[in-house]
Amino acid sequence: MSEFDPVKIGIVSVSDRASSGVYEDKGLPALKDWLARALKNPITFEPRLIPDEAPAISATLVELVDAGCSLVLTTGGTGPAPRDVTPEATLAIADREMPGFGEQMRQVSLKFVPTAILSRQVAVIRGRSLIINLPGQPKAIQETLEGLKDAVPGIFAAVPYCIDLIGGPYLETNDEVCKAFRPKSAIRQR
Repeated sequence: MSEFDPVKIGIVSVSDRASSGVYEDKGLPALKDWLARALKNPITFEPRLIPDEAPAISATLVELVDAGCSLVLTTGGTGPAPRDVTPEATLAIADREMPGFGEQMRQVSLKFVPTAILSRQVAVIRGRSLIINLPGQPKAIQETLEGLKDAVPGIFAAVPYCIDLIGGPYLETNDEVCKAFRPKSAIRQR
């Protein structure tokens, strides 16, 4: 038995071509690998590989939240192309939007590529779950989650405290990968 709270995490790769077998999906392995390195908690992953179809995306997100995922991360479908509908499908099932996550992802990405301004990632709360749309490329996923160490913080530093506030499990990070931030009053003593 682990001393850390177990957590169920939904990971969703949104891609017409990968979901139809045209090429191998790289988003799900990247998410799983990063989360396994970043968190000390025992994780149960709920992976999904789906096409860029708004009804399928919304239904998948609702299914994962209803299945008890405290965190759901999507990758892909956040650009300006006509088939990129992940943000709209995410907002359609939201109780509340968390705009700071999208703003920060674009700030981090702008340090690497000027096309980060084309990104439309959003984050929302549905029930007691945090849902975040991440970029589609594995390198960009890691960059936005981790940030630039001391220069620009990544978004994951705020995820554990957000999940605390919405009633989820207490997530503990491996500081070498990503140091979570919580106010002193919210830090669990061991």
